[in-house]
Amino acid sequence: MTRPTFKLFPATLLALLLAAGLLVSGCKDTPGTDAPVKAGSTPVSTAVIAAEAKGFTVGSTMSARTVYVFFDAQCPHCTALWLAAKPLRSQAKFVWIPVGLLNASSTSQGATLLAAKDPVAAMDEHEASMQAKGGGISAGSDIAAQKETVAKNTALLTRLGFASIPTIVGTHAQSGVLVTKEGSMPTAALANLLGLQVPAAQ
Repeated sequence: MTRPTFKLFPATLLALLLAAGLLVSGCKDTPGTDAPVKAGSTPVSTAVIAAEAKGFTVGSTMSARTVYVFFDAQCPHCTALWLAAKPLRSQAKFVWIPVGLLNASSTSQGATLLAAKDPVAAMDEHEASMQAKGGGISAGSDIAAQKETVAKNTALLTRLGFASIPTIVGTHAQSGVLVTKEGSMPTAALANLLGLQVPAAQ
């Protein structure tokens, strides 16, 4: 049974709800960009995302299977999905695309991850901090260009008609059909969504 997605609350209330465990599979909001972007004005396709979005690659770089994940660095559900996707890295290439939806740290931390020499290691450090309620990695000092990239990624997410993060877009490994999902999920469910083999430990 799919659990509901709650709208974004002010920071204080959000912290209280997180502590109480009341938020579920995804975080939801509209981008805080200066110029309005028409939601859903661009049809969803992996080709559009590959051409316009910028992120970092995790997993089998030679894999023909590419999965795109829009995430917010401040989203706890994105942390859960980062961990859930780890056992599937040998079967697919995951491109993690930072957006800025939740607060000012979302953009600066997303930009810092993009600017990192080893984004995967930086993401591991960041998500470990998020799990420990540490707030994530510190923002870099020379990330203006990457902040602009995060803003463009956020605008693309909205143009594609999505309003929650994490958002997963890929093609089913067996059927080739486009699949999308807003919200986190455990490893086995993610594997089934993407047509990948469920790891034995799952």
